[in-house]
Amino acid sequence: MIDPADVTAIEAQLGREPRGIHEVGHRCPCGQPDVVTTEPRLPNGTPFPTTYYLTCPRAASRIGTLEGGGVMKEMQDRLGEDEELATAYRAAHERYLEARAAIAEAAGLDVPEIEGISAGGMPDRVKCLHVLAGQALAQGRGVNPLGDEVLDLLGAWWEAGPCV
Repeated sequence: MIDPADVTAIEAQLGREPRGIHEVGHRCPCGQPDVVTTEPRLPNGTPFPTTYYLTCPRAASRIGTLEGGGVMKEMQDRLGEDEELATAYRAAHERYLEARAAIAEAAGLDVPEIEGISAGGMPDRVKCLHVLAGQALAQGRGVNPLGDEVLDLLGAWWEAGPCV
């Protein structure tokens, strides 16, 4: 059961009612949730592959700036040139799928529509830095090398105070 205060904070962060929350995936150093772990099927029945959903508007805004600045293209180019990075990124994809499968099992959900599909472009593309950062926050540094890079580029987004 998720704490109602967390649901209220997440709703304020998103500007809408959150859907399919399984648990708080990570808390910002300010104490507020910044990533939610979602169930792979939303309450309305829609399959939802984004297991780690970044909710902090300050972090999300900074990531949007990174995306607009060409960081995704640079990372994508490196994936094609650096086999070690590509191997680690594929492993991050597998960890993502394993976590989602565990959540589905715990919730008694079967979601064949998204089997083998993670998010953020993994395992071969870079298409959403928000997802990569969410995974790095929720599963910890060392799981997704590009997610770790996004967190490094973000810096201390929480230092301006709580986001809600």
